[in-house]
Amino acid sequence: MAVKPRRLVGRLLFGLFVFLLMLPTLFFFFWMISLSLKPDADNLAYPPVFVPSGLTAKSYLSVFEGSPFARYALNSLIVAVGATGLSLLLGVPAAYGIARSARYGAALFILVARMTPALSYLIPWFILFQSLGLANTYQALILTHLIIGLPLIIWIMIGFFEDVHRDLEDAAVIDGCTRFGSFLRVSMPLARPGIAVAGILAFIFSWNNFIFAVVLAGPRLQTLPVAIFNVLTFEQINWGPLAAAALLVTAPVLVLAMMVQRHIITGLAAGGLKG
Repeated sequence: MAVKPRRLVGRLLFGLFVFLLMLPTLFFFFWMISLSLKPDADNLAYPPVFVPSGLTAKSYLSVFEGSPFARYALNSLIVAVGATGLSLLLGVPAAYGIARSARYGAALFILVARMTPALSYLIPWFILFQSLGLANTYQALILTHLIIGLPLIIWIMIGFFEDVHRDLEDAAVIDGCTRFGSFLRVSMPLARPGIAVAGILAFIFSWNNFIFAVVLAGPRLQTLPVAIFNVLTFEQINWGPLAAAALLVTAPVLVLAMMVQRHIITGLAAGGLKG
């Protein structure tokens, strides 16, 4: 079937607009990859060398040799998975309660807590964990990451639960379900796309968090974003290892986002439908 010229031009203009919009991001990744694979002489050259004269994996080797990168990755995975799971366990029922009771003041309070700068929580959290004997533990980091994931999950899931008709839950109650049973058997399955989207986004935000790990975690429990910080030295900035560490930290969440982008789009589109 032939495409009309006007529609073809519209598609081309839209594609050009998307390309121009993404161009700074694409250049940013290209520059990071270039820095991580170039020798030090090319990284320090002026004017900048965009295409390396030779490729080397020295920067990646220095990242693994200069820090316990595998342990940082394991710490990030434990904290991100634990925080995301606990946020889903608490946030999904909380969002359902807020949606069904229309307590939007509580939702606004949760949003304000999320918008508060993370530095505001550091001293109270540190004093609390010191008094409880939880300093420098996975439990402390997971609990602090609830500030990141829990409000996000609640706000996303409120919209999904508002789209679930009460009649379906009332029918389940008439058939013998308790109110909690109707939540588990009716509302949650219908809101499954939203749960997937909220969980994925909470995991990504938790994985990328830096400030809590660098302050509340000791050398044994530091996470991957701290690995980038540790590459910096007072003498000079090693651009190659710095770019390599940044790519290694970014790669897992980038691959995850690409793998589940269909689910994210489906979930967000489903949450945007009313009625």
